[in-house]
Amino acid sequence: MKRSQSGMTLIGFIFVLAVAGVFIYTGMKVIPMYTEYYGVKQAMKGMSLEPGINNSSPDRIRNLFFRRLYVNYSENVEDKHVKIERMEGGWKMTVNYEVRKPLIYNLDVVGKFTATQDLVHGGPSD
Repeated sequence: MKRSQSGMTLIGFIFVLAVAGVFIYTGMKVIPMYTEYYGVKQAMKGMSLEPGINNSSPDRIRNLFFRRLYVNYSENVEDKHVKIERMEGGWKMTVNYEVRKPLIYNLDVVGKFTATQDLVHGGPSD
């Protein structure tokens, strides 16, 4: 009675490690992009709850927004990516930006992010 061995060969194991390594490395590049986007969304949501934001000037709104981003260590959002336009009852704020991170040699990971928030909370301003 002959028994045959079953299992993974060394070459197969190295191949599986290489594939897992590429996915982990890609995740290390992509996850910070999405955590920054989450920070942008949280900053915009917090701005929408700010008392008197509907009567604030666009410059004050930008200043408050970038102060909140500074706390979240967001480094890819710039002033040119923020658009504030008047709407009935307040402002509409749109942040549209792109993040490009080098991956391997001449390959890049690119993330395009867009977030929109209505700033209509009334009440007394500062």
